[in-house]
Amino acid sequence: MITRFLYMASTLALTMSGLAAAAQQSPTAPYLDRRAPIEERVEDALARMTLDEKIAVVHAQSKFSSPGVPRLGIPELWCTDGPHGIRPEVLWDEWEQAGWTNDSCTAFPALTALAATWNREMAALYGRSIGEEARYRRKDVLLGPGVNIYRTPLGGRNFEYMGEDPYLAGEMAVPYIRGVQQQGVAACVKHYALNNEETHRHTIDVDLDDRALYEIYLPAFRAAVERGGAWCVMGSYNLYRGQHGCHNKRLINDILKGEWAFDGVVVSDWGGTHSTREAAENGLDIEYGTWTDGLTEGAGDAYDRYFLAEPYRKMILDGELSRRDLDDKVRRVLRLMFRTSMNQDKPFGSLCSPEHAAAARRIGGEGIVLLRNEGGVLPLDDRSCRRIAVVGENAVKMMTVGGGSSSLKVRRECSPLEGIAARAERAGVEVVYARGYVGDVTGSYNGVETGQNLSDSRSEQELIAEAVEAARGADAVIFIGGLNKSDHQDSEGADRLSLDLPYAQNRVIEALAEANDRLAVVLVSGNAVAMPWIGRVPAVVEAWYLGSEAGNALADVLFGDVAPSGKLPFTFPVRLEDCPAHADGSAFPNDGRTLYSEGIFVGYRGYEHSDTPVLFPFGHGLSYTTFEYSGVRAESRSMKEDGTLTLSVDVTNTGDRAASETVQLYIADLRSSLPRPRKELKGFEKVALQPGERATVIFTIDRSALCFYDDRRGEWVAERGEFEALVGASSADIRGSVKFSLK
Repeated sequence: MITRFLYMASTLALTMSGLAAAAQQSPTAPYLDRRAPIEERVEDALARMTLDEKIAVVHAQSKFSSPGVPRLGIPELWCTDGPHGIRPEVLWDEWEQAGWTNDSCTAFPALTALAATWNREMAALYGRSIGEEARYRRKDVLLGPGVNIYRTPLGGRNFEYMGEDPYLAGEMAVPYIRGVQQQGVAACVKHYALNNEETHRHTIDVDLDDRALYEIYLPAFRAAVERGGAWCVMGSYNLYRGQHGCHNKRLINDILKGEWAFDGVVVSDWGGTHSTREAAENGLDIEYGTWTDGLTEGAGDAYDRYFLAEPYRKMILDGELSRRDLDDKVRRVLRLMFRTSMNQDKPFGSLCSPEHAAAARRIGGEGIVLLRNEGGVLPLDDRSCRRIAVVGENAVKMMTVGGGSSSLKVRRECSPLEGIAARAERAGVEVVYARGYVGDVTGSYNGVETGQNLSDSRSEQELIAEAVEAARGADAVIFIGGLNKSDHQDSEGADRLSLDLPYAQNRVIEALAEANDRLAVVLVSGNAVAMPWIGRVPAVVEAWYLGSEAGNALADVLFGDVAPSGKLPFTFPVRLEDCPAHADGSAFPNDGRTLYSEGIFVGYRGYEHSDTPVLFPFGHGLSYTTFEYSGVRAESRSMKEDGTLTLSVDVTNTGDRAASETVQLYIADLRSSLPRPRKELKGFEKVALQPGERATVIFTIDRSALCFYDDRRGEWVAERGEFEALVGASSADIRGSVKFSLK
């Protein structure tokens, strides 16, 4: 507490001394009181700034910071990578580590896991917790959350996003953003927009119709801005209509700042700026990372060479570019600074606290999805199950290091094997481990080292033989595999090459199924995978990347201390070619130009539209208990004059365990002038029930739940006619429905 007080006192003293010095130098009126409205303070500061000072604040000065205005006592703006934890400090102008010993963090579950909770309270807890860590580390902008749509299971960065459905992604992003910004830290929603592949992300030009743009790829961003109140948005690397996302006139000026009235800052992704004129005129406010290693290239003035630096200044002085656009950028930057770095009322924050570890564990436990559970293999019964065989590299491999910019340096990471062993020891259960397969034995990213030595010279046959021997002598077998954060798996900068599991894991799983029929396969991944062995494996769990508390969260669910309640935020296809994005045979990833030929039929919308069977549907997730739905009803047979309708359903826990169920509401348009999906998610509520307990779940929808985007008219339309509300446990498990009309 003393250290925090000294830091705040010194920061306040520096700010006040800067203001005093500036007041002596400035011939203008005294500074406005800090309690004055932010907009008045923004205009006051803007009026005092010189052209050079304005230019300075719209581009970077280091790898992760942009300058303030020292003469006016305005501090720098510092960013940090997210969205799963606070990135360790790097050198001023390099990606390598600064060598600090006090910059470890809590790694929270990946955003796919957060989305799988289908719980807005978990999203708020996540945002508040990661915001506290960012605040403690004196960061002003957290680069997250990511809300791009899961279009294809090959997307390398899907693990950083929130699934295939725009409604779900938006609902989970809003409380995350609010939680972060309550700490005086800006959430920077990314990557705006259409960042759905990595391999050619700097050159790919996305082509899609306006219905798909407005109905699928923009709603989560809109929710983040209009309901979440996001203070910052990051542009994407890819192009749309021939212009890069970081300075795309239609996406930024017309839609984001025009239609949605966004009053925050648009920042470039690192190296995402390509033109001074386009950046100046098309809405980019702060340019980061264009010369990311300028100093090592021998240019000491690297940051002055940015597109929004000296070239921008020169074009303004030459009359080629408008000062009005520059002032708009500076207003936005000042507004962000007054909300963050100049906000003297923000809380202290905290780092690596027990509360944050508990939050990570709770979120992880709620996000784990029980995909299959035949024969009661799970939960593990520590009375009859006295020996457990754990198999697989992902049982021991650290997953917080790697994957690109979301790579972290954690204070601790509990592996699945550690979590299972600790829980088993408390029950007197023996745990044996076998490697099973060798995947990626490396463990480093930008100078952060896991310290693990995973090298193994044994052959595939030897590894499988050892695993089979362990399985035959066990009462239950837990195979922990999946993907990792290496290139061409779940990682920024490269996409997957196949839907299949890597490293011959299918052969390991088949051998284990032959050796022991009490087998549970646990997948650690951020993407769907093919499961050719599904008919031979009684239990399958999707465990995601769960961060610092991964092992403990997984053990909680496997042993039944926590009843699984996660639901899939995206569909698991049987084959890659079944995926709507791949159905026409077009290559992915595709350099140059990519056509989103499936239009609005993304994810479950597309699978249902083509009657394509899937492995596991969107919204699917089992429990250790059962739930009965009854009495789906509407308060009336048509929407009220105020444009709302209330729907309800009774849900009963018919098993013998306390558990939570996510009740999902889908809306079907029974008579539309344009093609529409068979149904679309328009509501969900998670309810906790004791054995035998019944609850009434209530949904209130408005006209927006009935709308589609008519690209012929350029507007949202709710047509008169008949609709159906469908309530269920997944997109494929509808338990009841009721029809109503819009007059």
